[in-house]
Amino acid sequence: MVNKGKMVEAEVLSMIDKDDLMKRESEAIFQTYSRQPIVITRGSGTKVWDSDGKEYLDFVAGIAVNNVGHCHPAVVEAIKRQAETLIHTSNLYYTENQVLLAEELKRLTGMQRAFFCNSGAESVEAALKLARRATGKAGIVAAERCFHGRTLGALGATYKAVYREPFRPLNEARFVPYNNSEALKNAVTKETGAVILEPVQGEAGVYVADAEYMRAARQICDDSGALLILDEVQTGFGRTGKWFGMEHSGVKPDIVTLAKALAGGLPMGAMLASGISAEAFRRGDHGSTFAGSPLVSAAALASIDVIKSENLVSISEDLGAYMKSQLAKLHPREIRGLGLMIGMDLDADCGQVVSRAREMGVLINSTGEHTLRFIPPLVVTREQIERVVDVIAESL
Repeated sequence: MVNKGKMVEAEVLSMIDKDDLMKRESEAIFQTYSRQPIVITRGSGTKVWDSDGKEYLDFVAGIAVNNVGHCHPAVVEAIKRQAETLIHTSNLYYTENQVLLAEELKRLTGMQRAFFCNSGAESVEAALKLARRATGKAGIVAAERCFHGRTLGALGATYKAVYREPFRPLNEARFVPYNNSEALKNAVTKETGAVILEPVQGEAGVYVADAEYMRAARQICDDSGALLILDEVQTGFGRTGKWFGMEHSGVKPDIVTLAKALAGGLPMGAMLASGISAEAFRRGDHGSTFAGSPLVSAAALASIDVIKSENLVSISEDLGAYMKSQLAKLHPREIRGLGLMIGMDLDADCGQVVSRAREMGVLINSTGEHTLRFIPPLVVTREQIERVVDVIAESL
């Protein structure tokens, strides 16, 4: 019996001319990305396939987006079902899925109210705007090496000067060393409205905040009247071996930002707040046309249910520890991370390691010349981890 689905797929793949598509992309799309020379056409679980039909183990996961894997059947079914009912209306009206998701996020985070948006940068924008509204203060303190987004507000709180320089003037944060409580205390003044920190600095190369540092940040904010914002865009939804990175220190922020893995691959962000922050926004203070749509909210609810039902949070913790133990056999300069969010420093050119690994069917990511970052789907297996470690060893 002929599998018509595979026949159609083969016909589609044969129609894609990779070189032609890359040329057309360069002429039609702003050149803001450094893309690798493959065209991804399909994904399932921990794997993706390119336009030549080549299979890859994906240890980038859409940059920590595909925590439940590519095209998880439960998420796909939820999207299909909702798409046949109601895709979009407007935030001028009530929709049930949005309320259900807000209630679920409140339970998971311990926060009081949610605001929905479409990305991590938007969630940070909402957080900074809320902090200004709640405190009346414009001052921001952030950590060196941090990354909070590229929109104008979030960009002011993002460390790399090369990102900020072309777009100045901005409301720029005061940047202080990460994991340095004394420097943080000295930087926060009566003009500081918010301190924004990542529980794990992902884009910087996976640097983990000390629990004592996070607790000190909470106390510094309490003493000064500043609000503590924790950016959980990359660390949320099981990535670090806990539901959220803040659980490793037990610190509760005033505001938390979420995105990436929230909706199983669809674009969604959320900002949640407690205390005075939860009451600060008034009608018309902020908004978004597409935010919290019935479709994306359905995908988010399904993705959260998968994380629960498949026990992916504890799996992330266990397999993250196992992966670090395997990577240690490569004798790196340093290994850092929590759960399945791992950074490894090497003496090698990591750009070349990424290219060689891709040629051998493994997608990994470098955050710097000598740093690799591993953020695979949480549905990964021990055998797949071992294969990736072997590929890296061979690439070196």
